[in-house]
Amino acid sequence: MSSISIIGTGNMARTIGALAVAGGATVEIMGRDQAKAADLAKALGGGATTGQWGAVPAGDIVIVALLYASVVPVVAHYGDALAGKVIVEISNPFNSAADGLAHGEGTSIAQEVAKAAPASASVVKAFNTIFRHVLEKGRPVVFLAGDDARAKAGVEAFIKSLGLRPLDVGDLKMAYWLEGAGVVTMGLARHGVGNWDFALGVTELPG
Repeated sequence: MSSISIIGTGNMARTIGALAVAGGATVEIMGRDQAKAADLAKALGGGATTGQWGAVPAGDIVIVALLYASVVPVVAHYGDALAGKVIVEISNPFNSAADGLAHGEGTSIAQEVAKAAPASASVVKAFNTIFRHVLEKGRPVVFLAGDDARAKAGVEAFIKSLGLRPLDVGDLKMAYWLEGAGVVTMGLARHGVGNWDFALGVTELPG
């Protein structure tokens, strides 16, 4: 059974948290707004708890569910509190038109997180190619990338516990291409394929 902490209280935090509770994981919610974090933990049920912002997360896997511009600063703020943790970075760094990436070539938010995190932490990119409503209602494939095989194995086991299928695309430099794939999903959505799940290539969800 996985033990996870989610940094963030938005829609993806709620969706992944709900799936995690349903899958039997121990879930902790951490947010700048303690009241929002407590409300989300209560809504998730299943014994979900609230952690103190900036404190050592209780979970072995720490999912950073924030808008891309906040991800690296928050990881830097947590600092040594993330030592030894597996950090799952899920953001999409879209430009203002959502038709390209906000950063240059040769890097990704996940790679920048790896630079900001303690050396003993491991970073895995995952979940960014899936629309929230697909994650809620479908059973999509989840692409992941990272340099630490053991960390990726733990994340894969967590993804399987959600009833989803993990697919390892390679080391952390592949996160750049996963972020590019996130741009592709936005392009599909803008052109009428609103239920597209990029990971499976389907336009209708089961049920």
